[in-house]
Amino acid sequence: MKVIDVYEQYFKADCLFNTVQRNGAVVKLTATSDAGQITYEAFVSFFPHEDEEDFRISYDAEAHETLYEGKGRRSKKREQNELLPTVREHADALAASLGGSIDWDAPLIEARLG
Repeated sequence: MKVIDVYEQYFKADCLFNTVQRNGAVVKLTATSDAGQITYEAFVSFFPHEDEEDFRISYDAEAHETLYEGKGRRSKKREQNELLPTVREHADALAASLGGSIDWDAPLIEARLG
């Protein structure tokens, strides 16, 4: 099984989860390829981010959603045209399901594309 982070970026965020305030969120689009099958998932995880160097990820405040699953292999065309344009919409819904929100205008790091 091969897992690739197609997109990853950290943002300022707001979420109170398990009595811990989370001030950052990581948003990812991952591709998992295995035995002729490809799966793309949107992923959101909130983390404390108590200062500018605090990027410790806590995996209790996370959610993910399968955006595409089927036969084949990774398609950069599908990623660019279909999946990446919808990442924010799916991430917002995932964030809301955890009781949080993402500040899209306040990235903590530049986007990483894989």
